[in-house]
Amino acid sequence: MWRHWALLAGAMVVAGAVAVTVLFRPAGAGEVRLAPDDAAIVAAGADIYAAECASCHGAALEGQPDWRAPGPDGLRPAPPHDASGHTWHHDDATLFTLTKHGLAGLMEDPPSSGMPAFDGLLTDDEIVAVLSYIKSTWPAEVRAHHDTINE
Repeated sequence: MWRHWALLAGAMVVAGAVAVTVLFRPAGAGEVRLAPDDAAIVAAGADIYAAECASCHGAALEGQPDWRAPGPDGLRPAPPHDASGHTWHHDDATLFTLTKHGLAGLMEDPPSSGMPAFDGLLTDDEIVAVLSYIKSTWPAEVRAHHDTINE
């Protein structure tokens, strides 16, 4: 019986993420496009990721253990950005906004999160480079699916 509740809870989390993506996207955010096939942008993004993101999300984009469950501090651990995570379920604009402004950029009164806002720490081009690097690591079928989300 508990498995049914766990599946229901998981479905609700996914539905909430989709709603956040669709309902709270900032105006003008749709102009963001990642460049996972641009070697120079991806290389720059890899360096920035190593310096700014890997300490939480892992050097190999693996995320923190038990990332789906809140930790003792009530915050969810950093999710993976590889194909095993949910990053590729969000369009470019949402990923950009989340990175730049944190959850506050996507919703009013966001829950507590360990994810910092990088506005003022990284330029828009640096954020796009990091996200382009992340996308460049995904398998072809995941990248293709992500491209359809952006359409």
